[in-house]
Amino acid sequence: MYADTMPKQFSMLYNASHIILPFFKLNSGVMKPSCVSSLNPIASIWCVIENMFLAATAEKLAFSMRIPVGIEGANVAKLVNAPENYLMPCYLGLGYLIDNVFTPEQNVYKTEDKIHIEKW
Repeated sequence: MYADTMPKQFSMLYNASHIILPFFKLNSGVMKPSCVSSLNPIASIWCVIENMFLAATAEKLAFSMRIPVGIEGANVAKLVNAPENYLMPCYLGLGYLIDNVFTPEQNVYKTEDKIHIEKW
């Protein structure tokens, strides 16, 4: 599944009906946390993104995500005039599924085959 899906990230975003750029406000501890609560902004934005995925799926929409690499996120933030203390964790593509989309088959395992008691 991974080998099929990863190369499609750019085309899924390029062909999406809508592109969503989520941003969150950085606090002083997000990039160098001093305690667990310093990570609240980044944890919150990923919860928001997860809920967007669930809502889109419930509406029979297609939803894709791509995480920017290197300075790519900072360049996009500058392009859209985001405030300096805001960070974009990912791109989100929203749209409708295309016809004849490849749907990989999931491997189905029995629980008993995956639980190992007193052995590896």
